[in-house]
Amino acid sequence: MRIIGISGSTVGSKTRIAVKQALYYIQKAYTEVDIELIDLKEYNIVFSDGRPYQDYTGDTDIVLKKIMQADRYLIGMPVFQASIPGTLKNIFDLLPMDAFQNKIVGLLATAGTAKHYLVPEQHVKPILHYMHARVIPKYVFIEEKDYTNYIITNQNVIDRLHKLSDELVNYVDFMQKHTKTTSFI
Repeated sequence: MRIIGISGSTVGSKTRIAVKQALYYIQKAYTEVDIELIDLKEYNIVFSDGRPYQDYTGDTDIVLKKIMQADRYLIGMPVFQASIPGTLKNIFDLLPMDAFQNKIVGLLATAGTAKHYLVPEQHVKPILHYMHARVIPKYVFIEEKDYTNYIITNQNVIDRLHKLSDELVNYVDFMQKHTKTTSFI
């Protein structure tokens, strides 16, 4: 079982902190799971120009191959201008339409205010559904006030991150057992 955590921005650190915390929990609770963090700020990703993902080179090739080889994902994103960061959207554009087919995706979003809590629902889920992902229905939304000195201190948020992590691991097991006999929407 391989889970990739994606910190979907090239600026800031709160999204990375949240993704890392969830991955750390998975690593401790599910020792058999192979996890990796892809922090997009650590890579020089080119803009999508329509080529097949296999034709890209450098950091773009590295990131795309890692994403394509995983079978579950925890995608974290900050909310910028009431939408997802262009860096994350570019990753989606670089991948083939069926990149997430029958793969499970959990989402978390960070923002300065609760006004943007529907961004994952309205902006990210439609993209992931188009790409044939099986998106866990509930996501974790984390506000600026939930951090103190770059540490998540709101216990409710921590509990929800742990629940999302558990669902990511266990939902996949459920789906793998039932995908061949049941059609899920």
